[in-house]
Amino acid sequence: MKSPRRQLLRWFSSLLLASCCLWALPLQSADRLIWKPDHVAAEIGSWDLSKLLRNLAQVTGWDIYVEPDTKHTVSTKFTDRPPGEALKLLLGDLSFALLPAQTNGVPRLFVFRTSLQEATELIKAPEKAATKTAKPIANELIVTLKPGANIDDLAKKLGAKVIGRADKFRTYRLQFDDAEAATKARSSLEENSDVESIENNYAISRPPTPDSLTMSSFAPIDLRPKAVTDGNRVIVGLIDTPTQRQGTGIEDFLLAGLALAGESNPSDTQPTHGTSMSETILRALSAGLNGEPSAVRILPVDVYGNQPSTSTYDVAMGIYEAVNKGAQIINLSLGSDGDSPFLRKMIQSSHDQGILFFAAAGNEPVATPTFPAAYPEVIAVTAGTSKGVIASYANFGNFVDAIAPGSSIVNFRGQSWVIMGTSASTAYASGAAAALLERFRTLSRADLETQIRNLLAFKRQ
Repeated sequence: MKSPRRQLLRWFSSLLLASCCLWALPLQSADRLIWKPDHVAAEIGSWDLSKLLRNLAQVTGWDIYVEPDTKHTVSTKFTDRPPGEALKLLLGDLSFALLPAQTNGVPRLFVFRTSLQEATELIKAPEKAATKTAKPIANELIVTLKPGANIDDLAKKLGAKVIGRADKFRTYRLQFDDAEAATKARSSLEENSDVESIENNYAISRPPTPDSLTMSSFAPIDLRPKAVTDGNRVIVGLIDTPTQRQGTGIEDFLLAGLALAGESNPSDTQPTHGTSMSETILRALSAGLNGEPSAVRILPVDVYGNQPSTSTYDVAMGIYEAVNKGAQIINLSLGSDGDSPFLRKMIQSSHDQGILFFAAAGNEPVATPTFPAAYPEVIAVTAGTSKGVIASYANFGNFVDAIAPGSSIVNFRGQSWVIMGTSASTAYASGAAAALLERFRTLSRADLETQIRNLLAFKRQ
């Protein structure tokens, strides 16, 4: 039997190969590039790839990502060609995928030799997002009581509603009429001898849905479920948006989900973020198991419902419920700037039980911490290539532990979609861990975590 280290190295290599889609495109040979919505003309004597893509970004307005160190020289002359054909003539034997513009966005072109995931170098960088300061939910507080204290009596005196209960931890989510009422209540609570701690609750924005691929050629996941008893399953708790079952082809790997934010009604024409992460976990798992049937199951925990955001309190409770349902791995493809002591406590408690945590580092090219990824019990995953080149959009802070592919192909109702970001990277890492845990049942969780941290390590330059 191969060692866990060699197995994961083999998995990472096979994952990149499995997600590779190379198109054999004709190479033709002649300085101008004219790009119109329905026709393209070019007369190019000899441009290297960098010059070509800079000019292409200028005339199209696209954001263009290229696989680092890709070499190509174009020498061509043509007129009145449709955009798709023009791209083939310009890019030669390189592969590409074009995503149409989404709301308030621009089209994105990926150019690569080996796989779409490797196309991380941004030719036309978007405006860098301003550094954000964590803003708490103004009319809420999270309160932890000392033993024997009664939250309902306390809430009544404060004029608050108890909208979240974690009785095991004596921690409660209180909602007030407005921010002013919450501020007054905090002052009162600070003087109350029954109160152990008071903290803010932070919003976590709903992660984006994937984009449809205009042109692609990607195979569905090659994975079969293995019938096993409950005690022999490897369960990945997916704390996310709703996960769809119909139209995905992954129904057999989904356990009955938990809806902590009320019932939701996701679209039946586009995959949700939760569905995309489920498929990404299973795609990584499939590569790791090399076609063998799997006892891994995904436990979807919806902490968003139909709302535009969730909160650090809800995520903490989602973790609690997932661990109680047997999850050994927790995938957190989400995050915010808010540092929550209650969320940290929940993660610490679960980690002490041997639970593995993976969380997204964040999709801004900054070094500031994202939570829960920045907690030491969590493996913080950023996006980049197999050579360790970080994606131009990804967080590179000192808290980052691992690097994995930052894009994933999702098949939904016969259509291919792509999702980008450290969310996808996190799901890849969770799938890798699930594959290792299934193959090496005697491997301790501590050893498994060490292997993952070492083999997917983000080595700073």
